[in-house]
Amino acid sequence: MPIIGQIRQNDRRASGRWRQLRRAVGASTVVALAVSCAAVSGAGHLPDDRAPLDRPLAAAVEGLPLGEAQRVGAEYAAASLADYAHALERAEARRVAAAKRWGLATPPLRPPAPPPQKVELASTPGLIADAGLPPVVVRVPTDDKVVFLTIDDGWHKDPRFTRMLRELDIPYSAFLSDYVAKDDYDYFRRMHRDGAAVQNHTLHHKEMPKLSYAQQRREICDMQEVLKKEIGVTPRLFRPPYGAYNRDTLRAAATCGIEAVPLWAEEAWAEKFDWGRADRVFHPGDIILTHFRGPQEWGGTMNDMLRRTLKTATDQGFALARLEDYI
Repeated sequence: MPIIGQIRQNDRRASGRWRQLRRAVGASTVVALAVSCAAVSGAGHLPDDRAPLDRPLAAAVEGLPLGEAQRVGAEYAAASLADYAHALERAEARRVAAAKRWGLATPPLRPPAPPPQKVELASTPGLIADAGLPPVVVRVPTDDKVVFLTIDDGWHKDPRFTRMLRELDIPYSAFLSDYVAKDDYDYFRRMHRDGAAVQNHTLHHKEMPKLSYAQQRREICDMQEVLKKEIGVTPRLFRPPYGAYNRDTLRAAATCGIEAVPLWAEEAWAEKFDWGRADRVFHPGDIILTHFRGPQEWGGTMNDMLRRTLKTATDQGFALARLEDYI
C-alpha cells in the first residue's frame, strides 16, 4: 500500500513507550499484538505519547473521508508495531548470540516491567533511620524476582566489560569516586549513554565517620557537582565508601540532594560470591555490590564476575533490573 509504505519509510524510530515495551513483554507477545492490531479495521488509535509520528500520519490521512482515515490509521498502527516487533526479534536474536559468545549457557532473564510508581523506602531494620534523613537499605522492598547490580569506585576501566553489558542488555548502576574515575570520564560517559545510571561514591573514597560533618559534606556535595559537569546528571543515590557512615553522613547527604543510601546484600567477585545471609540465595530486591577491578586485584576479569553473577541469578530464577526504576 503506497500510503503505508510511505509512512513506514518516514517512521523508523519508536518513542519512549515502545522502547520500554521490550522490558515488559517478550518479542513473541509484541508480534501477537501486531497481528491483533492488523485485524482492526475501525479504531486505529495511536498511543498517546507518539507525538513525533502525528505529522506523517496527519499528512497521510489529510482530506480522506472519516472511514478511510480510520482504516489508514489502523493500518499505520499495525505496520508501525509490526516493524517494532521485527526489530525486537532481531535484537533478541543478537542477545542470544551474545550470550553464547560471552560463555553463558542461556541468555539472562529479562526483568519485568518497572513498577508504575517507585517504592516507598524505609531504612533496613537495625540501620540509622530518622525523619529528614535518606533511608539506608540493603534491598528494595518488592515481590519481583529481580536483583540489582551496582559497581563501585571506577578504578579499572575495561571496554570488554561494558561491551558485554551492552550486548547482553544488562541494567546496572555505577557509584563513582572522582579520585579514580577522573582520568577517563569518557569511559563513564559512554556507559551512561549505553543506559547505565551514574551515582555518588564521594570525591576521595574516605571512611566517612572519620571525617567532620563539613568534610563529609564536601566529599558528597562536591562529587554531585563533578558528576553534573562530567556526566550531565545530579545523582539521587549515594553509597558511602566501605559502607561506613554515621548520622552526620546522612545529614550531609540530605543537604546535597541525596534521596537514598543503598548498601548491599551480596558482593560479587571474579572467583566467588559473598552472601549476606545464611541461606546463600537471592531475595527479591537484593542489591549486589561489585567493583571496577581487574585481574591484578581479583585474579580474574570483570567479565568473569559478570558471568558468575548472571549465571547465579538465572539459575535461581532472578533477572537483573535497574535500581533507579524502583527507588
